[in-house]
Amino acid sequence: MPIPVGRARGGLDVASSRPRAGMTLFWSAVPMILFLVLPLLALIWRTELAEIGTHLAQEVARRAILLSVWTSATATLLTVLLGTPLALLIARRRFPGRRALDTVIDLPTVLPPAVAGLALLMAFGRRGMIGQSLSMAGVEIAFTSLAVILAQIFVASPYYIRAAIGGLSRSAAELEEAAALDGADSRQIFRFVTVPLARASLLGGLVMTWARALGDFGATILFAGNYPGRTQTMPLAIYIGFEMDLDVALALSLVLMVTAFAILLLVKWLLGRSR
Repeated sequence: MPIPVGRARGGLDVASSRPRAGMTLFWSAVPMILFLVLPLLALIWRTELAEIGTHLAQEVARRAILLSVWTSATATLLTVLLGTPLALLIARRRFPGRRALDTVIDLPTVLPPAVAGLALLMAFGRRGMIGQSLSMAGVEIAFTSLAVILAQIFVASPYYIRAAIGGLSRSAAELEEAAALDGADSRQIFRFVTVPLARASLLGGLVMTWARALGDFGATILFAGNYPGRTQTMPLAIYIGFEMDLDVALALSLVLMVTAFAILLLVKWLLGRSR
């Protein structure tokens, strides 16, 4: 005997059960939603929005913002220049040790920030594996602005490289082969065919890398220190401001939160366009 539409075996009304199941699922999700949203709302509530411009204009905040923007932009640019060939290698070639290299690329994203900073210090510090030779040549890296940039590259570059690998893997080989048959060289194919096809993924990875570099704390403070005007980025200024000037710390925190939210929206929009 056929079962009536909208009614399951045993007389259960499927159509009417769906709204109840949806409401149950919604209320089950409410505690986690509140836990994620309330701290952000509390940050906005506690910040003196009318005085935020005054707080950000203070010397410590202004210098931290300028240093953060400069170092994170430089780190992102270097990541794109150095990370794109690596992403292309992983995406297009098969070779011994490829899986191990692919794992190493992701490792900085799961390492504790303190471990990342200490590792950089052991490599490039005055007594480090490479830093000792550089120090003898008069080149100091640790506790300088260059150390800030290197720390940001180390923790943030995997976001761009991983996104680039995904985008470059999906590029249409047929179009590249057609361009080659038309006489285009490898550089022209990469510039006019490969990059445009992977543009959304590359841009998404770029902005995520910039956001991660802008917000780094642990690796930076261990490898570069916390010197105002030289290595004190916005997260480090927030750390100091929590004890010395809470209003400045709150203003900087709000700037970073709004920036991160805008970047995530941009990335989701870019990835939505690529599908």
